Amino acid sequence: MEALANNLQVLFQGLALGSIYALVALGFVLIIRATNVVNFAQGDFAMLGGYAMILFTVGMPGNPELHIPGFAMHVPYGVAILLAAVVMAIIGLAFNYGVYYPLRNRSFLPVLISTLGASIFLQNTVLALFNPQPRPLDKLFNIEGVTIGGVFLDSQYLVILVFTILAVAFQYFFFEHTLIGKKLQATSQDKDMARLLGIPVTLMIIITFVYSAVLGGLAGMLVAPILFVSIGMGSTIALKAFAATIIGGFGDVAGAIVGGIIIGVIESFAAYYISVPYKDAYAFLALFLVLLFRPQGIFGEKVSEKA
Repeated sequence: MEALANNLQVLFQGLALGSIYALVALGFVLIIRATNVVNFAQGDFAMLGGYAMILFTVGMPGNPELHIPGFAMHVPYGVAILLAAVVMAIIGLAFNYGVYYPLRNRSFLPVLISTLGASIFLQNTVLALFNPQPRPLDKLFNIEGVTIGGVFLDSQYLVILVFTILAVAFQYFFFEHTLIGKKLQATSQDKDMARLLGIPVTLMIIITFVYSAVLGGLAGMLVAPILFVSIGMGSTIALKAFAATIIGGFGDVAGAIVGGIIIGVIESFAAYYISVPYKDAYAFLALFLVLLFRPQGIFGEKVSEKA
């Protein structure tokens, strides 16, 4: 019974971490389907979400070398989440106009390089405003959790799982049962045909960037109380999320969710049974095996090329 409880404990933690990877992977997929470009700054949206929460709940220490003054803020946690989401929406809007829009008619490579440059810019901007020291963030609820059948369910992990389920349900309803959602799907499938049908493609892409930024930011807010808030947290999450998109099927929404869960579960069990420092290696070993035996991913369709 003890071994079963331990395995369930590890599984619970893996599902929660996998949910974070799935949320960021969803942002990857939405941008890929809308623009045919991988946004390598998607992980930094998670980092910015965490720092936005630090900004509103604690404050900014400032940087004397750059003459940036610090200030303290103590906004209630729930209000801070809403304010941070608004900040992420603004960042997504600025990202669209500053990074993607000027290069929208170019090939994918300039846009991809532009997202890499934006990632470096965002990390260094945060480094200038905050110090490189990881910052703790309080949990959403002031309770540790509950124990059921010998399995301790941490309150923050429960929040992550519940939010992920709600986010996936909302996304399904939004894309399948609303007019804007159907327009977004049409834009992702064929932008030229969508324009001919009278769909404002530019607006749809803007909505996609804003939604992806908010989604990534919320993922960072949720995982921050567990992993701490740091400059490098976005890069770590982005690598796992990008691996999840490949495992699930590049550009597939359901695949991003399943791939994120798989990465999280493998990472947790590898850390428990093998080694904590090498847990990341086994997650990417799973990616290697998928690329070797099913390169199109779990939900990807096999594509054949004519000679």
